[in-house]
Amino acid sequence: MRHGLMAAVVAGLAMLPVACGKTPEEKAADALKQAATDLAKAGEAAAKAGEAAGQAAATAGTEQAAKGMEDFAKAMQGMATAMGGGKASEPVSFRDLQAAFPTVSGWEMDKPKGERMTSPVAFSQTETRYRNGSSVIEVKIVDSAFNQILVAPWALFLSAGYEKETDDGYEKSTTIAGQPGFEKWNGARKDGEVNLVVAKRFLVSVESNEIDDIKRIHEFAEKIDFAKLASLGAAAPTK
Repeated sequence: MRHGLMAAVVAGLAMLPVACGKTPEEKAADALKQAATDLAKAGEAAAKAGEAAGQAAATAGTEQAAKGMEDFAKAMQGMATAMGGGKASEPVSFRDLQAAFPTVSGWEMDKPKGERMTSPVAFSQTETRYRNGSSVIEVKIVDSAFNQILVAPWALFLSAGYEKETDDGYEKSTTIAGQPGFEKWNGARKDGEVNLVVAKRFLVSVESNEIDDIKRIHEFAEKIDFAKLASLGAAAPTK
């Protein structure tokens, strides 16, 4: 599968506090809403610092360019802090993650695969493919277990308002079912992807090839059980 970014970044994401007296569903909904807000703010700060760094390098001398890159690095650290900073947790079973996979009419799902690792970095992940004729959609879910590692590759993509357009397609930040993330589409190759961060802990990737519209990917992403993932994270023991 083509989840290069997913494989490279098992991000450390902060666990949100949950209020007492609420049902598990209400707690999960609160966690999802707060995660989207915090990630959007952190991403915007990273994007502004990155723009400043680029302008400094293009229009000023070495000292100003260095200052711009320093500000950018600080913003990246801020993004890591916003997405991380919580206590490391035991990764949930990849079999439990598989319960969040959607059932989509007209598409046949392969048997999911998964793994769980506890050292040197604790995480779990699961993935599967859906097939409809020549079209294939791949879904992968990673439980980062709140490990504090580099999340900069996601930072600018998650920034509210991020957008890049080329002759073949585009990249832009997005929100699907309340989850912050980013999407990519290549019209020439008819392939695309949607990547989402759920409850500051779970990294969800939906990718496709030989598909006519990225809206088909959105339909899959919207059917993933995000509340299930949030509840799994809330129930997982900390180390």
